[in-house]
Amino acid sequence: MQTNFTAEQLADPATAESEQILRKCVHCGFCTATCPTYVELGNELDSPRGRIYLIKDMLENGRPADREVVTHIDRCLSCLSCMTTCPSGVNYMHLVDHARVHIEKTYRRPLHERMIRTLLAKTLPYPGRFRASLKLARLGKPFAPLFRAIPGLKSLAAMLTLAPDSVPPASQVPAHGAHEPMSGTRGRVALLSGCAQSVLDPEINAATIRLLTRLGYETVVPAGEGCCGALVHHMGREDEALAFARNNVDVWLREIERGGLDAIIITTSGCGTTIKDYGHMLRLDPDYAAKAARVSALAKDVSEFLDTVELPEPEHVSDLKVTYHSACSMQHGQRIRRQPKALLAKAGFIVREPREGHLCCGSAGTYNIMQPEISARLRRRKVKNIEATKPNVIATGNIGCITQIAGGTDTPILHTVQLLDWAFGGPKPEALG
Repeated sequence: MQTNFTAEQLADPATAESEQILRKCVHCGFCTATCPTYVELGNELDSPRGRIYLIKDMLENGRPADREVVTHIDRCLSCLSCMTTCPSGVNYMHLVDHARVHIEKTYRRPLHERMIRTLLAKTLPYPGRFRASLKLARLGKPFAPLFRAIPGLKSLAAMLTLAPDSVPPASQVPAHGAHEPMSGTRGRVALLSGCAQSVLDPEINAATIRLLTRLGYETVVPAGEGCCGALVHHMGREDEALAFARNNVDVWLREIERGGLDAIIITTSGCGTTIKDYGHMLRLDPDYAAKAARVSALAKDVSEFLDTVELPEPEHVSDLKVTYHSACSMQHGQRIRRQPKALLAKAGFIVREPREGHLCCGSAGTYNIMQPEISARLRRRKVKNIEATKPNVIATGNIGCITQIAGGTDTPILHTVQLLDWAFGGPKPEALG
């Protein structure tokens, strides 16, 4: 793609990077076939190629974002399926991230949008606040149908609908500290406890700790660790995202210096995609560039890490049919596709995959709140394909997908690590009865 940026514009590192990304696009349109919003809506501007045109025009002309640009960029799930499909290596992730920062700086959203986005940014990344908000949401749930009928309150209705009827009790596993290996010592890892996941399903982290310690790994949950920054990063709130990133880099480097780390284990694939990008996010910060790159290199999804570990024979062999849903952030963001399925098969499960596995379920961080209609359409499509495989249980590696898909099916859905923990000596997940 030909570009016409000025030398002054290219003096800005973010613009210079975006210009290089734009120049790789050859207009082939392969991305349209695998883009969930284009597949559903059929609008060229709701495809990666269409959004690239909009971003190029906005940045090249140095103008503020307008309503048309914001509408179509907001509809992007950041599923990154287009990056898997693209034959030219266009880094759409970094391009759309830059566009969102530009939108946040130059566009004033309507009041109701500003309020809901601020509420999400100031609540979801903080487990204490999030837990309290979920309890309050139970009082508002009866009003969700009323809010849904008011255009400016549809996101509030979606948020209330997604809130669980009851909030799981906090995990009995200590929030921070070291968990010693049960036998022998293979190594030492840190575990990202996370924000929303630790509230919505604390058993995921508990299962991870049980499994890793049984396998001989000291598992540390460092004090001071916080949200990975993904939620605000995808809202274009870059200063907040970088502050979260710097905090976690500092926390994990202290653990590296204290006793060394073989890996930083992540059980939410959306977080993993962001943490593996810390080196890029902080590349212009002279105090953090090298440190962030070191942390990114250590970041591993739990399935990615377990695939490198010699596992024992499973203790609980089951003939359960498990349909594996590969989260977008797992298969497209981190390019982890084989490992979770291989681990489930090794554990003795019958593993199945749904049709259109490359398409997003519609969760995408806060997307199912901010874009509820499109999200609901994608969930129906995903659930239909999953249920066609007639599974006993659904497995995935992302809490957002778990919450989203569970709202459309009665089939139990679990994190992959919960099934692996059970197979290799842990307790049977309650969802399986």
